[in-house]
Amino acid sequence: MTLAVLAVIFLAGITWAWSRVTEPFPEKVEAAPCTDTLIREGEDVAPPQVMVTVLNAGGANGLASKTMDQLVGFGFGEGDTGNGPANSGPVSAQVWAKDPGDPAAILLASYLGTDVDIVDQGSGYPGVTIVVGKRFKGAVEGRETVTSQTDSYVCTPPLSSTPDDLG
Repeated sequence: MTLAVLAVIFLAGITWAWSRVTEPFPEKVEAAPCTDTLIREGEDVAPPQVMVTVLNAGGANGLASKTMDQLVGFGFGEGDTGNGPANSGPVSAQVWAKDPGDPAAILLASYLGTDVDIVDQGSGYPGVTIVVGKRFKGAVEGRETVTSQTDSYVCTPPLSSTPDDLG
């Protein structure tokens, strides 16, 4: 009787182990490019807190990448680069934001010169999207911070794991 019970336990153990060994591996889950962070009314937003996507809408080849490099140099988080939709075609620059009062959009606009519009339009890209065109001359030194006038969410880049990148 004891041998029969041990045999059943042994077979159950083998069955369980076989099911675990033959189970497929879990699929890799990609981390979100940025995290929606609540910025309370009266709090400041600075470039390291803002993820930027740059789209080229008819400018010279490489304009989106060049603009992204300039903005990253000013401390903004790097999102995507690419070509803008055919019908977007700004002459100089536009900031696309779901809320034109978004402090991240206002901050980013200050780095794009004087001929820039903040347009009430989502893009589906991570962070704040800018679209640059033929007359865009490049990013310029903008405001260090913008104070939020209302509670709003900003798509912030993932935090760095090295202290040197935080300061």
